[in-house]
Amino acid sequence: MNDHIHSEGSGEEHDHGALGDAEYAAFMELAAEEGFDSEDVEGAIEAAGHGPLPVLAVVGRPNVGKSTLVNRIIGRREAVVEDKPGVTRDRVTYEAEWAGRRFKVVDTGGWEQDVLGIDASVAAQAEYAIEAADAVVFVVDAKVGATDTDEAVVRLLRKAGKPVVLAANKVDGPSGEADASYLWALGLGEPHPVSALHGRGTGDMLDAVLEALPEAPEQTFGTAIGGPRRIALIGRPNVGKSSLLNKVAGEERVVVNEQAGTTRDPVDELIELGGVTWKFVDTAGIRKRVHLQQGADYYASLRTAAAVEKAEVAVILIDATESISVQDQRIVTMAVEAGRALVIAYNKWDNLDEERRYYLEREIETEFGQVAWAPRVNVSARTGRHMEKLVPAVEAALAGWETRVPTGRLNAFLGELVAAHPHPIRGGKQPRILFGTQAGTKPPRFVLFASGFIEAGYRRFIERRLREEFGFEGTPIHISVRVREKRGKKK
Repeated sequence: MNDHIHSEGSGEEHDHGALGDAEYAAFMELAAEEGFDSEDVEGAIEAAGHGPLPVLAVVGRPNVGKSTLVNRIIGRREAVVEDKPGVTRDRVTYEAEWAGRRFKVVDTGGWEQDVLGIDASVAAQAEYAIEAADAVVFVVDAKVGATDTDEAVVRLLRKAGKPVVLAANKVDGPSGEADASYLWALGLGEPHPVSALHGRGTGDMLDAVLEALPEAPEQTFGTAIGGPRRIALIGRPNVGKSSLLNKVAGEERVVVNEQAGTTRDPVDELIELGGVTWKFVDTAGIRKRVHLQQGADYYASLRTAAAVEKAEVAVILIDATESISVQDQRIVTMAVEAGRALVIAYNKWDNLDEERRYYLEREIETEFGQVAWAPRVNVSARTGRHMEKLVPAVEAALAGWETRVPTGRLNAFLGELVAAHPHPIRGGKQPRILFGTQAGTKPPRFVLFASGFIEAGYRRFIERRLREEFGFEGTPIHISVRVREKRGKKK
């Protein structure tokens, strides 16, 4: 959120994204010359420079329609099809949009009861989700009414002190609204009657959600004053995360066991490396098919997602002795979508023979081509091989994550790029990138203004050239494009 510390002027917080007053004024003048509406330009900069998105957790006992409601919320955004592996249905966190505001949704549905019993399961699940959230939607089955389990979740919500929107689900018509009214007794305020299945009432509920969510959450890392930089160690179970943490710490701080899944909760460790103190978060391994997991494994995945949200850089451990899997790709996608700096560490490197190294290089090219910009280190957590390369890689990724390109330099680059490599002609028209600005950092976020629709392939080309010109090692880049309205062609 603290993008304004990079400003070149003393503009008010968040008004101009990463632009200082003088740069912002010059940019708005340029936009006016090109025929863009000032409010549209201001809105584009604000949207692109938002910093971390607020998080909404959807909680409730099993079979009340949580996942259906999450699908309904997600379905209302303008869906963007992404052509990269690992973007699958069984993630923990999704991005949604309502009334022009974007936020993240944590889905706590789809898990099964474990031996602890239903009350303990619901309490643990809700607690983990609420921990990472700025606001909560509590889903209750209006037809059944409030149960003892619902009352237990209410006590958790009161203790957490987060804003709560009460959704009375399965209200398919006016007759069901009387059932919803009984839920006033929960003491959480007005119950919003909805039908997640049919969409009835969800718009009013989402309006209430926007009132409950902050514009942007308080950022817990990377303040201007300083403090330890946060590194999340993530990866599949048994790839050596705890062993790596022990090796960099120089002592046994975390239980290491050959049985996969020993670590359940993230463990924060302050470790000094190269004269600098870092905060390492050792996270539980992510198993495949999150929504089919039982008990503790499901909660571990939820906690891992929360740890990534709190971190600045994700170090993803890959078992170099095994083929790169769909789970590995999914974990990379989780870190990229969270907008974190990224380092990929290939562990157990000392166990590789020449043949496996050859095939691993081919796998990296095909499976991780979309994150070729991430620094790579080949390590052995067991022997300590190449551990000294880990911190420089993390520092390089953080530097890329915080890189800011001045607007003047960016537009000179864009002008040369468009002149040398114009957008393909489509339907007799040739759209052009007119100008742009970097609206934020952590990760770098650009907003480009164009005369027409810019195809996805050309956007990827721009991202590739931005990396070649300005670096951005180890960081995802977000590029949004605003197209000039036809009515606005005033020179």
